[in-house]
Amino acid sequence: MRTTLTLDDDVAAALLKIQKARKASLKTIVNEALRHGLPALTAAPAPRQPFRTTVVNHGGCLFANVDDVAEILAVAEGETYK
Repeated sequence: MRTTLTLDDDVAAALLKIQKARKASLKTIVNEALRHGLPALTAAPAPRQPFRTTVVNHGGCLFANVDDVAEILAVAEGETYK
């Protein structure tokens, strides 16, 4: 099959580097790369372990009503918070 490919610069550079190292044609290098890469694209992803977080108890809330910011600042910083 004959077709035209437009390659990104980094991909073309990698292919040319391999081509020079192996002294093979670009056609051979591209075909070999596709033969090795296509199964990875069609394979099912490897199963992953679910991410777990640890639970840390920081104690109960020190304030009965957290809606009153002035009261919380007064307790946390003293009455001179203003």
